[in-house]
Amino acid sequence: MGDECLFCKIVNRELDSEFLMETDELVVFRDINPMAPVHLLFVPKKHIRSVNDITKEDDYILSALIFAAKEMAVRTGVAESGYRLFFNVEKGGGQEIFHLHMHMIGGWE
Repeated sequence: MGDECLFCKIVNRELDSEFLMETDELVVFRDINPMAPVHLLFVPKKHIRSVNDITKEDDYILSALIFAAKEMAVRTGVAESGYRLFFNVEKGGGQEIFHLHMHMIGGWE
């Protein structure tokens, strides 16, 4: 983990952010530049640079991300209407912060 990692600072509460959910594995908060009425970020507490850096030992993190998204979809009211989950991978794939994170967007009428 680098001292300059924005998401590590958020996870470690060095920067102010309202967590909508926190578990042993991850935190969830709103994206500051939302692409949809509901746009949440699911950030593992363990620093993993990108999807390309996931190892087999990290499979529990991926599972935790999906189950957290399922719960947050219910909490935010998009479970029935639908939502999208995605990862941006590396600069060419749109990744801007190099700490693994998953987006959840939804809430359109």
